[in-house]
Amino acid sequence: MKTLYDVQQLLIGFGIYVYLGKRLYDIEMMKLELERLYDNGLVDKEDYMIAELILRREHRIEEKNEASKED
Repeated sequence: MKTLYDVQQLLIGFGIYVYLGKRLYDIEMMKLELERLYDNGLVDKEDYMIAELILRREHRIEEKNEASKED
């Protein structure tokens, strides 16, 4: 797992499709869904940690992009 697409595919494997219309919101919702899967023991710790890091990175990138649009 290396990209946001990979995290999306992990969630889709559990029947979770996330599309809220704004990329930042999608990333935040994916994080919540990933936490729920992990808390219920459906995702192992290694996959959870990797996916969490990917989501954090993408969230940071998206916030930076939005901030540069506002300037």
